[in-house]
Amino acid sequence: MATFKHISVVTLATDLEAGTPVVVLDVRDPGSFAGGRVPGALRLDNNSAPQIIATANKTAKTVVCCYHGHSSQGAAQFLAEQGFTDVYSLDGGVTMWAMSQTCETA
Repeated sequence: MATFKHISVVTLATDLEAGTPVVVLDVRDPGSFAGGRVPGALRLDNNSAPQIIATANKTAKTVVCCYHGHSSQGAAQFLAEQGFTDVYSLDGGVTMWAMSQTCETA
């Protein structure tokens, strides 16, 4: 069975700063997403999931984030089961990201 991996905030920040192609998907509610997110993140929910799954490069490094790194694990596993081959859950979530990095806002 396909599965996801874990990624730290430090590793994700290093990848983004280096210009490494990374797709960041955020599963938090719309208000939290608008209030601050990993730069370039897209919101993943039940409405956007079919479009993202249909159009995404499934071999691209894909990082799923949530509040604290728990809900993102289920979403990352779901994406792995949909054929995504390089999918990660962000350890500590956006909360950890906000403590160590700058968040983008709407």
